[in-house]
Amino acid sequence: MAYSFSPLIKRGDSPIVLAQPHGGTDVPLSIWDRFNKVGQALADTDWHINRLYDGLLESASVIQTPMHRYVIDANRDPAGASLYPGQNTTTLCPLTDFDGRPIYRDGQEPSEDEVDARRAEFHAPYHDAIAEELERVRQKFGVAILYDCHSIRSNVPFLFEGELPVFNIGTNVGQTCAPLIEAITVDSCRQNESVETVVNARFKGGWTTRHYGQPETGVHAIQMETAQRAYMFEQSPWAYAPERALTTRATLKTILTKLEAQALSGVFASARTSR
Repeated sequence: MAYSFSPLIKRGDSPIVLAQPHGGTDVPLSIWDRFNKVGQALADTDWHINRLYDGLLESASVIQTPMHRYVIDANRDPAGASLYPGQNTTTLCPLTDFDGRPIYRDGQEPSEDEVDARRAEFHAPYHDAIAEELERVRQKFGVAILYDCHSIRSNVPFLFEGELPVFNIGTNVGQTCAPLIEAITVDSCRQNESVETVVNARFKGGWTTRHYGQPETGVHAIQMETAQRAYMFEQSPWAYAPERALTTRATLKTILTKLEAQALSGVFASARTSR
């Protein structure tokens, strides 16, 4: 029986759209059987990302893909171009995990034709859903803010040196959203001085943020990469830590609430029309 795929969509009544491309753990059996033990561990999942954000802004739209990033990475350029030229990263259909270890059994890696098929079957529908929701929201409110939700282990030497700060904000160096959106997000994170926050450092915003973030059209995008130690345990079985998550959720709620209030005030639509 063929795998039946569709993105998970919750349509809200807010200018805010939450995208969650890496929280899914679905793998079609025809691919699962070709993974080695490293691949089948699914260690690079954005574990519990939906739970982390659940209920923080009830009015927000939420778009998720149930498909695991090892099948296809929904936050990569569909053309296969690297997000970070010259740096270690994973590809549209990854061949390694975040530690640089192969995830397929020898000789079982996807062909170019298979990559094309996965792009059409899994990548395109997720982004069609995002594009449709952003346009619906923009038409209703005059502005749409795509908030791309991510998390990652705190220590991944293959991708970055040292321990990752808790909050890693990406706007492609200010190109994907109005300055006020970045400022609200940064200032909210930095209210807790004990938690390190960085902007446009290792994670400047993935393909989703860069593709949809077009402030001149009324569509803004920002990426939040959260170190997983801030809300869960970073080893198998990857358990959620509710007490640890409380402070992190409070910060994220502040961000989303403030962004929604500013969007509803018309400040971003006014800025666009005044140019």
